[in-house]
Amino acid sequence: MATPKIFQSAWLYFAGALLLVVLAVVSQVQVHVPQERPPGTIEDVRALEGRDDVNLLFIVIDTLRADRMDAYGYSRTTSPIMAELASSGIRFAHVESQSSWTKASMASLWQGMYPERTGIQRYFQSLTEDAQMPAEVLRDAGFRTGGVWRNGWVAANFGFNQGFDLYVRPHAQRRVGMIVGNPSARNLTGTDYDASEVAFEFLESYKSERWFLYLHYMDVHQSLYADTSPIYGTDVSDFYDSSIHWVDRNVGMMVDALRDRNLLDNTMIVIVSDHGEGFFEHGQEGHARTLFREVQEVPFIIVPPFEIEGGLVVEPHVANVDVWPTILDLLGLPPLDRADGRSLMPLIEAAASDGPPSDEARALADRSLFSQLDLSWGQVEAEADPLIAMIKDGHRAIARPKLERHRWLYDHNVDPLERQNIAEQEAERYAEFRAEMDAFLAEGKESAVETKDIELDQMRLHQLRALGYVVEPRTRKNPAPKE
Repeated sequence: MATPKIFQSAWLYFAGALLLVVLAVVSQVQVHVPQERPPGTIEDVRALEGRDDVNLLFIVIDTLRADRMDAYGYSRTTSPIMAELASSGIRFAHVESQSSWTKASMASLWQGMYPERTGIQRYFQSLTEDAQMPAEVLRDAGFRTGGVWRNGWVAANFGFNQGFDLYVRPHAQRRVGMIVGNPSARNLTGTDYDASEVAFEFLESYKSERWFLYLHYMDVHQSLYADTSPIYGTDVSDFYDSSIHWVDRNVGMMVDALRDRNLLDNTMIVIVSDHGEGFFEHGQEGHARTLFREVQEVPFIIVPPFEIEGGLVVEPHVANVDVWPTILDLLGLPPLDRADGRSLMPLIEAAASDGPPSDEARALADRSLFSQLDLSWGQVEAEADPLIAMIKDGHRAIARPKLERHRWLYDHNVDPLERQNIAEQEAERYAEFRAEMDAFLAEGKESAVETKDIELDQMRLHQLRALGYVVEPRTRKNPAPKE
């Protein structure tokens, strides 16, 4: 009987040989079973301080306002991955940033101090070695510390690299189907995936050590220029939502990277933002101009190395100055020496309890919280023009001391979106708040830490203008201040 032609084909034997090679290789490879976070309770949260194996992934999503996330009740599914993480972690429902522009806000966040005490309120001001940074605490505790950032306001020349073994701004990579630059006159090249790739390399390099990785995403800030599809529409607000969705995918890639390296059950993930973004709710688009809710309420999510069934939601107002005091307390590490913020562990325990809150939790919930913005932050010669806001008793009060007619008071109990200014109708209440704000400013000046003024070269000014900020250059008329 004749042999079928198929068996006479050389391709059959080639395919068979290739299959044998593949089987031989597969037989030598250990199958990787994706790791998930184990179940946990509030007791496991308390026990974190006694563990010596917990890593920390600290993600800052620049310009992310909380109410644009589905975890915070937004109607669009802009951030499903972060919503899923929050659903089995700890979410803080109301979080006040300490300023509405990055450098002032990040200086406060890192040091747990209000801007009046950090001294970082103008564009040419820089941290000094006198500033105590969490990366220093973590490095001293044996963590390998890395920072990956794309926002020039947190560059090393401003002192934000203190305590980091590695502190890098990723290079833009060209990829098929992705826009590398943006259409603005002053380019901020690349995307947040460039930062994610550097983070992947960090994890691969130090997965066998205890590590802390700070990852600062930027594409929500650059929402008009980010490499995203306009999945929600084509106006400014739609692009913003699309950019959140894109950055959410990057967060998902980081979770996958942890899972692939068997790091999920010993890594705590923290997600925060430096400030929000306005879309003309109070007549302004963008940020760094006001202290209203849309630029001040930001997310704060803690994802422990285990899943808390149903998650925990902390309802009382807290602040970004509380972020690092809380993280260090959870990890059982020394606190920041001069922090205004407090560990929120009593509020976390109250959220997990059916009983009345402790005295410590009530004290945290009843605090006054402050935020600040010097409206002259981008100018050299202009005098300070401070704006200060305070959250207290379900109200937000805002004052501009140089122009007393500029005063705002909102009752969040009936007006959570801050649409009705009741400063005139509630003049007595506003006066009480204003007196407390004045006392806060006076006390802050007396205990401020040392800073220095630095000269920015044209390259760095160019990079900062690429973010959309108006920064006044130094000239003979505007000389560099003495350091």
